[in-house]
Amino acid sequence: MSISPPRWSAGAGQKPVLDEEERLRELGYQPVLARRMGGFGNFAISFSVISILSGCMTLYGFGMNTGGPAVMLWGWAGVGLFVLCVGMALAEVTSAYPTSGALYYMADRLGGRKWGWYTGWLNLLGLLGAIAGIDYGAALFLGAFLNLQFGFDPTPESTFLIFLGILLLHATLNLFGVKLVSVLNSISVWWHIGGVALIVGAIVIVPDSHQSPSFVFTEFVNNTGWENPFYVAAIGLLLAQYTFSGYDASAHLSEETSNASVTAARGIVRAIWASWIAGFVLLTALTFAIQDYDGALNSETGVPPAQILLDALGSDGAAALLLVVIVAQLFCGNAEVAAASRMVFAFSRDNALPGSTLWRKVSRRTQTPVPAVWLSVGFAAVLALPSLWSTTAYGAVTAINVIGITPAYIIPVYLKLRAGDRFEPGPWTLGKWSKPIGWVAVAWVVCVTVLFLLPQTNPVTADTMNYASVALVSVLTLATVWWFVARRSYSTPQSYGSAREQAEISDQIV
Repeated sequence: MSISPPRWSAGAGQKPVLDEEERLRELGYQPVLARRMGGFGNFAISFSVISILSGCMTLYGFGMNTGGPAVMLWGWAGVGLFVLCVGMALAEVTSAYPTSGALYYMADRLGGRKWGWYTGWLNLLGLLGAIAGIDYGAALFLGAFLNLQFGFDPTPESTFLIFLGILLLHATLNLFGVKLVSVLNSISVWWHIGGVALIVGAIVIVPDSHQSPSFVFTEFVNNTGWENPFYVAAIGLLLAQYTFSGYDASAHLSEETSNASVTAARGIVRAIWASWIAGFVLLTALTFAIQDYDGALNSETGVPPAQILLDALGSDGAAALLLVVIVAQLFCGNAEVAAASRMVFAFSRDNALPGSTLWRKVSRRTQTPVPAVWLSVGFAAVLALPSLWSTTAYGAVTAINVIGITPAYIIPVYLKLRAGDRFEPGPWTLGKWSKPIGWVAVAWVVCVTVLFLLPQTNPVTADTMNYASVALVSVLTLATVWWFVARRSYSTPQSYGSAREQAEISDQIV
């Protein structure tokens, strides 16, 4: 096993600049994707995937039941700080290994083939679960909007059809190439910032009454059936931890980003702290605007934030702001499809998936991994199928996302810490803070992974069970079984130019 150091080149008097195409070849891959994304676009994709207007709004009802205002607000503040540590630690490793494979490639280089293999499968589970969670959440909000405007009845069947339509839209948009994805993500940043400002401004100015500060920051609500308040508060962190996921998108798009060894690392960190601040403002304002707590929880729209906006602003105002949220969720889902498809492409490039020869193909015209896009949305549709007969299925999908992707974030960080001086950092580094921040990140992810395997509702039945543990065991079992099938063909290349890479590069372009 080797840990390849990055190389720089510079003219006289200039700051060293990494030759990204040459670095990619050193890491083992011939560039086949179009490097058309700038630094802002790379930040924008992670900011769009985190999407406070998706995660905060979609899981707000969960937070109202599981700890209430106090846990939502203080949980957001605390979780955001720990996630920032995780993001900074991951950004440092990303700077050294800027590839589409991202987490699994880092783990493979730092720990060996099996570390990379299992990291890849966890990352893939999380990314595909995220597509399902984001787009199904958008379908729920679109159903609520149609209910407000036209009296539409959002049944499980109709919601699932809306969900499939959204998946099809996102697949189509991603087929046009990374340039369109980058443009849409850049628009998404300003849409999210403007949307938060609009929502906060409206619910601060328009309603005649607001909740008191003591209610917003200290009110504890427990509708879980569990008696221990500390247990409930811990489970309530899911709202924040689910929202603060997906920032590895910057790493997955690094092969399509200029100066990726710096901009992809910066994109991860900036997306987290920007979302941390804006999300706290959004949650605080929304909680102040609650007019009827129980009424919002039992809303006919099926979406508590929609009822809060309806009570505070009336039907027209609520419908307008719901539309703002829905568009933000659509931006979020589109960005997540881009990130997941690059992971599918990269994992297939190293022969890790069944049918890898198909999923790694890239369109000659758009330089986009077209089959990987279709596989990503298709599997997300399958993941959400249980929503047709279980009202708790959506919560299970979000848990699958968190339990898959969160451990995958920390494995490369742990392996970097274990490697010690053998790890050669890239141009973006934490310096003397690398080890303390890294160990804080590892400790946090270990704790939160245990938390999100625990049951969230009492009594535990088939309808209320937390299926994250089932999903985790299933994907690890699948990965283990497939390892014995594919272990001879799976490998990350040591450097571009081996017989295998030269033979296979031609069949990637179609």
